[in-house]
Amino acid sequence: MKDVKCECGHVNPHGTVLCEACGKILDEQTNPAELLDMRYEGSARRSQTYNKTFIDKIWNFFSSVKVGVWLIIITLIASSLGTILPQEMYIDLPADVYYAQEYGWVGKLYYQLGFNNLYGSWWYLLLIAMIGISLVICSLDRVVPLYKALKAQRVTRHEGFLKRQRIFGVNESADENDFMAIKKQLKEKRYQVREENGDILAEKGRFSRWGPYVNHVGLIIFLFGGMLRFIPGMYVNEDLWVREGETAVVPETDGQFYIQNNKFILEHYDKNKDKTFEKAISMAGEVVKNYQSNVVLYKRVGENLPGEKPKLKKIEDYKVRVNLPLTYEGYSVFQASFRSELNKMSFALTNKQTKKSVGELRVDLRDPKTKYDLGNGYSVEILNYFPDFEFAENGEPTTKSRVPNNPAFVFRMVSPEKPKGETSFVAIKQTIEPFGDNQYKMAFKGIETKNISGFIVRKDSTLWAIILGGIIFMIGVIQGAYWNHRRIWIQNKNGQVWVAAHTNKNWYGLKKEIETVLKDTKLVMPDDQVQTEDTDKSKEKESV
Repeated sequence: MKDVKCECGHVNPHGTVLCEACGKILDEQTNPAELLDMRYEGSARRSQTYNKTFIDKIWNFFSSVKVGVWLIIITLIASSLGTILPQEMYIDLPADVYYAQEYGWVGKLYYQLGFNNLYGSWWYLLLIAMIGISLVICSLDRVVPLYKALKAQRVTRHEGFLKRQRIFGVNESADENDFMAIKKQLKEKRYQVREENGDILAEKGRFSRWGPYVNHVGLIIFLFGGMLRFIPGMYVNEDLWVREGETAVVPETDGQFYIQNNKFILEHYDKNKDKTFEKAISMAGEVVKNYQSNVVLYKRVGENLPGEKPKLKKIEDYKVRVNLPLTYEGYSVFQASFRSELNKMSFALTNKQTKKSVGELRVDLRDPKTKYDLGNGYSVEILNYFPDFEFAENGEPTTKSRVPNNPAFVFRMVSPEKPKGETSFVAIKQTIEPFGDNQYKMAFKGIETKNISGFIVRKDSTLWAIILGGIIFMIGVIQGAYWNHRRIWIQNKNGQVWVAAHTNKNWYGLKKEIETVLKDTKLVMPDDQVQTEDTDKSKEKESV
């Protein structure tokens, strides 16, 4: 496809509608009675010129605004579907079990379609990437030819170009003083004035034409920041539960950092001292004043073999409170919640007839012993332990998890009278003797609990891109919304003075400026050809 050379000497790319230099109409199929479409200065866009190769077809597909809008709509619909049921990251059970168990066939279908991990799925990321590609290609397809056309424009424009501007007028004559006054007024209005052979081109606000493309750059950077979150280590938002007295590795730190929870503190407002909360305390009973975990941050020293206890170096002591996180090397540990967990249970081996205890034992629910020797020929053996007891469908006892929420035991009780032992199944408020009545029983004596601090570990290395993208986007919005590109042509044609003007928006403001510029001259205000045409149509209807 060959370039097109205009009669003014400027060589235009194939597909150009208006000469980039003089504005002459190169497309003979245009209607000479219609005003010019100045949106892209009549420049040749690649998507409207080339459509032969595979790359051309891909470019043309993504350069379509309709395609971009549909991609955004599809992504929004997909995002809303991801909020119907909880995402996999927020559930404790295996996903294939949880969705079918909690939501039936709807949950099973939800899982099979991949909505359980929607925002990390390949096809959702592909949609985001396609939106980014669409923004890049849409911008390049329009901004490059527009920039070239505006840069190549000359002061003297073709007659057809001036006549088909929305604001256009012809004056019979004007003297040198009129031109001097016009130039002075234009400069006072902050126009950049160029002259060529006695013709004038006044222009201002060209930078506002780049507002939409600045928007696109901001959105691309914003999407890039969002996609960075799926790169391991760039974005961390993990739950961490640490029991009092225990040390746990901070997630997503590759085993570099450890948190030791020394003590959890829960404080409530005192109704007698805190009068501000007196009404709330009366209504709710208790109002929490402070959640706090006294922790120690450690850093691993050197490397350790699998199974070897790591060597830790103390970094600092810190009191983690709500909205006062522990922050170190980009990681922040927030106090999010707490819970009390069963820690130890005490039992007494008791003679059922005499109700006399022959010994007591205390079972650590996190790590119970296999056998407890009570002396004098008495001992208790734990045959089976169910931390989170429930009956399975077949009636057999089982455990839902390893967390001691509802502990149950199968004890073998050995005594001098029963050297082979007696078997008893003991759960909270439940005792079963599967082999008949026993002489001894395990009497519940007490329970100990331990507080567990719930932390949220966060690290966001993508925030800079998201903030930068948002700032650039807003700059583009302001740039395109509060300024406009205005041009005024004043040219000598066949002994007459032609005045034409164009703006990308706010025609009323442009006309008011032209009135001010021509106020003290012999030149009359040019016509708004759109309003003139509407007036003529109205008169025709009235005459009919």
